[in-house]
Amino acid sequence: MAEKLIKSNILLSRMRRLAKSEQLVLSILALVVGALAGGGTILFRDGILLVQSFVYGWGEESLHEHMKGLSNWHLILGPTAGGLLVGIFIYKFLPERRAHGVADVIDAASFHDARMSTRCGIKSALASAVSLGSGASLGREGPVVHMGASFGAWLARILHLRRSAARTLLGCGVASAVAASFNAPLAGVFFAHEVALGHYARTSFAPIVMSSVMGTVITRLYYGSDVAFLIPSHEIQSFWEFPAFALLGLLAGVAAMLTVRAIAVVQKVADRGRAPLWLRPAIAGLIVGVVGLGFPQVFGVGYGAMNDALYEAYSLAFLIGLLFAKAFVVAICMGLGFAGGMFSPSLFLGAMLGGAFGIFATHVFPDLSSGHGAYTLVGMGAVAAAVLGAPISTTLIIFELTGDYELTVAVMLASVLASVIMDQFNGGSFFQWQLKCRGLSTRWGREVNLLRMMKVADIMKREYETVPLTDGLPAVREKLINAPYSELFVVDENGKLHGTITLTDLRHAAFDLNLGDEVTAGQVARSKPPVLYRTDSIEKAVRLMEETGEEHLPVLDNDQERQMIGFVHEKDAMMAYNNALLELQSEERGDAPPKLF
Repeated sequence: MAEKLIKSNILLSRMRRLAKSEQLVLSILALVVGALAGGGTILFRDGILLVQSFVYGWGEESLHEHMKGLSNWHLILGPTAGGLLVGIFIYKFLPERRAHGVADVIDAASFHDARMSTRCGIKSALASAVSLGSGASLGREGPVVHMGASFGAWLARILHLRRSAARTLLGCGVASAVAASFNAPLAGVFFAHEVALGHYARTSFAPIVMSSVMGTVITRLYYGSDVAFLIPSHEIQSFWEFPAFALLGLLAGVAAMLTVRAIAVVQKVADRGRAPLWLRPAIAGLIVGVVGLGFPQVFGVGYGAMNDALYEAYSLAFLIGLLFAKAFVVAICMGLGFAGGMFSPSLFLGAMLGGAFGIFATHVFPDLSSGHGAYTLVGMGAVAAAVLGAPISTTLIIFELTGDYELTVAVMLASVLASVIMDQFNGGSFFQWQLKCRGLSTRWGREVNLLRMMKVADIMKREYETVPLTDGLPAVREKLINAPYSELFVVDENGKLHGTITLTDLRHAAFDLNLGDEVTAGQVARSKPPVLYRTDSIEKAVRLMEETGEEHLPVLDNDQERQMIGFVHEKDAMMAYNNALLELQSEERGDAPPKLF
């Protein structure tokens, strides 16, 4: 008894040392991913300015000021030519002939075991850099988030890491990219958990924090400690302002909802039209150029215009005009296939909405207002929270940019209300809408997601009994008695599945000795049985078993050749699902660190 106890303690000690070593390895890998994502963010931002300098002769953020000195044909030709180049590139070199972004990161984390293509991440970033540099009215954060996540997925793939560790490294790439974009490490950590991973796992929290800090350090070494926006100081004048902040949050939710719906309308109109996919970004660029003749602020990312709004440089009429102009071109650019993200556009729309609302509120209650610059900042956070489905992350971004606790509380209130409006009337964020268009949803819950992630090829058995199509009944009787699960699979000379035979199918004929070789396996088999294919999910297998009452189903290589390669038993499907669910629950509770291999 004592010997067994000693051995048990030794084993437990070894397991603890192994867990600590795995945590150390994962932390080192997190730093590597953070460095890759941070460096990629720098290259991406400089790439945008390089393209912008080539197209417009200006390599600084405040592009709209430089645009005022360019000719009309230059303003129109720049985004149109850029759109044509981007459209051809996307059509020729990107999967599904579209630029990839944050929704694809969520898709990979939720449905594909954190598997992503690094080449696709780099190509999408390249297309986005050309798009934004040539004037597309979209954002730069979405592409770098996708690129950072693809770096984490790449490292997990070459090291053959398990799903939980791969998801953690994917989250590390996301956190580093967000932190590097805004110089906001806290926001990077929570965005990775809130949006990309969809949960707050204690075991992945430390690596993601380390990656986010690494991304911040790298960009601060390159750019300095300046934040993304030049924020003037604000002070809440009265707590009576909070009803106004709440009303702004409701308006921000409506604005976010209408913007996403406008993108859907543009996509539907484009799909019904005859314009080829590769030409659509050029059409979007042409529209951006025309709108930009009156509102040059809509060109590119728009950080310069947002800073102007924060410093109260625009009138009420101009803010309203710019709000509608930006919403229009964002819907056009995103709906027609320009490459870019939605983070910056949502901040821009929020800035214009908040600024206009702030001017009105200040005019009505001048003694209670903190100035419309404060409302501009609150509007930025509220619209971004609703569009991205990330109220916690956007609130933290504002807090890290301002360091103002009271103003952050106002942002939190407005962001939550805007997100409620978006959830209730639009069914979720922009990314959830994108996934829904692809027939996916993160709202199904982790159980359905697990069933969809696992494939029948991973759990199927290859030990099964087949019988040739022409074999007589005596041979069928003999094989059926010894067959696993009392079922035979009838195949032709090429191995193509013809049908199945069970004791139930044969009934009395199975042991009727008066029936001889004149009755063949093909004649008594149940033809066209329900089947699965190797790429089908376990969810489909379980659903098909429920519909047909079958306990096990044959698995075919493909629909054309119908070569049988195995079969799936109901208990094996449920066991695999149960084990994966237990592993996920353990990961989220933090009972054990993510297993690397």
